[in-house]
Amino acid sequence: MRAAQVKAFGGPEVLATVELPDPVPGPGELLIEVAHADTIFVETQIRAGRARAWFSVEPPYVPGGGVAGTVSAVGAGVDAGWVGRRVTSFVDGSYAERVTVPATAPTPVPDGVDLRTAAALVHDGVTAAGLLEHTAVAAGDRVLILGASGGMGTLLIQLARARGARVVAAARGARKAALVRGLGADAVVDVSERDWVERAREALGRPAPTRADGTVTETADAAAAEPAADVVLDGVGGELGLAAFPLTADGGRFSAHGASTGGFAAVDAAEAERRGVTLFGIGDVQFGEAEVHRLSSQVLAEAAAGRLRPVIGAQFPLTEAAAAHAAIEGRELVGKVVLGM
Repeated sequence: MRAAQVKAFGGPEVLATVELPDPVPGPGELLIEVAHADTIFVETQIRAGRARAWFSVEPPYVPGGGVAGTVSAVGAGVDAGWVGRRVTSFVDGSYAERVTVPATAPTPVPDGVDLRTAAALVHDGVTAAGLLEHTAVAAGDRVLILGASGGMGTLLIQLARARGARVVAAARGARKAALVRGLGADAVVDVSERDWVERAREALGRPAPTRADGTVTETADAAAAEPAADVVLDGVGGELGLAAFPLTADGGRFSAHGASTGGFAAVDAAEAERRGVTLFGIGDVQFGEAEVHRLSSQVLAEAAAGRLRPVIGAQFPLTEAAAAHAAIEGRELVGKVVLGM
């Protein structure tokens, strides 16, 4: 079978197409013919060697962590009724034409959901749904979403709105702003603008302080104003995430789960405790198998009902995995990038 393999840590060019032995399902396993493989930003960081503190993988390795496809064979002790079923599954080494997984791992894909859509929901759908549960987003909450035009951000907008929240989406540039507005965001702020924090505060319903002539005061003064967001979902990290933290209302919730800027937002835990802000991190969206099944089934059902639409910005063939990584790192695309077999 063909697979994309990282030969050494480095840029996208270290990804190469290779021929590997076909996997054979062992006892208690299924063989999945992969239709589409999920991609997420952290895979580019691992490939570049910038995530070695969190991931122990060493080249050569096949990247990827999720697939959508069709079960083609089963191992000993597994119900043959799985054969022919369309499924999604978390699985390491998913940039490949075939993978084996434990028979307990896959989630069936409902009728009405194509496998490309299902692949786009493997990681981001599970994480988004679980994140909203953990942060207890409810009707009437004011929610600020950073990285709103990405694969997970676009889902968070839709799921938070479905819960009755008021959503302010933070994105970069006019094209991404138009996308998130079209997905139902109540307001959009452009983080490339110098005064985006003040604009976010206004959009969330509590205006920034102004001078007598009506102009906004300096950032330091504005940051001292009463914060505005009941929940901040930071899918970006770094300085942007840190700048958003003062917007969190006392007693609110702040999730620093994203690090696409190179690191998670370094929020002052003591300050959060003083203000009664509950902090969440990437560890809070690591789910066991039962939770993955429940959340996967939930988002797939929403997609089947037409209430949830993953945004797929581009699809690349497996043989162009390097181009897919380059596109992800270029940050010009919106939504998800998926690999097709």
